[in-house]
Amino acid sequence: MFLPMRFCQTVPCLVEMSLSSVQSTVSTLKSCQTDIGACMDMISDVALGIVEAQGMDNSSALKKLEDMILECSRLDREINCFVDSVDEMTAQVRQEPPEAMVHLRNSVKGRFTELMAGVSDADLQRHSKVVAFKDSVKKYAIQAGQTADENENEDLDEDIAVTQSQTNFICPLTQVEMVNPMKNKICNHYYDQEAVLEMIKVKHKNKKTFRCPKVGCDNKDVRQSDLELDLVMKRMIQNHKRQSGKT
Repeated sequence: MFLPMRFCQTVPCLVEMSLSSVQSTVSTLKSCQTDIGACMDMISDVALGIVEAQGMDNSSALKKLEDMILECSRLDREINCFVDSVDEMTAQVRQEPPEAMVHLRNSVKGRFTELMAGVSDADLQRHSKVVAFKDSVKKYAIQAGQTADENENEDLDEDIAVTQSQTNFICPLTQVEMVNPMKNKICNHYYDQEAVLEMIKVKHKNKKTFRCPKVGCDNKDVRQSDLELDLVMKRMIQNHKRQSGKT
C-alpha cells in the first residue's frame, strides 16, 4: 500500500522537529554545567575559609567538602555522557527510516549506560576543578604558614613564592585590582576573569588571536582553555582588601 505523497513529505519534517526539541533539551542541560562549575568553585572557597580559620586540623570538614565536590564531578560527567549519547544516537537515527525515532529514547538510554559504566573514581578525581580544589587547599595552607610538615615548604610552588614576596593584584587589561583572577597555565600570568574572557571573545570574533598583555610575555595566543580561576589568589586579594580597609 502506497502512502499519500503529502504524508511522505510530512514525516521527515516531523522527525526534524522532534530532533530539534531533543537538541533544545540538551542545550538546556549543558547550561546546567555552568551552575555545577560555580558550585564547585563555592565548595573550594569554603574549604579555603576553613584552612584560613582552622588550618588543616579540621580534616573531617575538608573531607566532607571533598566528597561534595566529587559528587559534582560525577554529575558533570553524567551530563557529558548523556550529551554524547544523544549526539551519537541522533546522528545514527538521521541515517535510518523515520520510524526509527520511536526507538531513540531506548537507544540513548542504552548508550548512556555503557558510557557511565566506563567512568571510574579515578576519572572523577581527574576533573579539573577537583584537582584545583586539592591543589588550592594545599597551596593556601602553605601560603598561610599552617602546614606542619616542614618538607612541604621545600616543594612550595614558584608562583606562590612570588606572590608572597611581590604580590601584584592589578589586572594588566583593566589596570585595576582583580576580582576573579584567572591564571594562564601557559605563561603563569593573571587577568581578571570578566576582562580576559571578553577580550578573547572579541578577538576570536574578528578572526584574531589574543596576545598576553603582560609586558615582556611572548605568549601570542591566549585561549580560554588555558585559563583557570585561581581561588588562592582570589582569597589573597580579598584579605588584602580587608587589611587595607577597602571592603
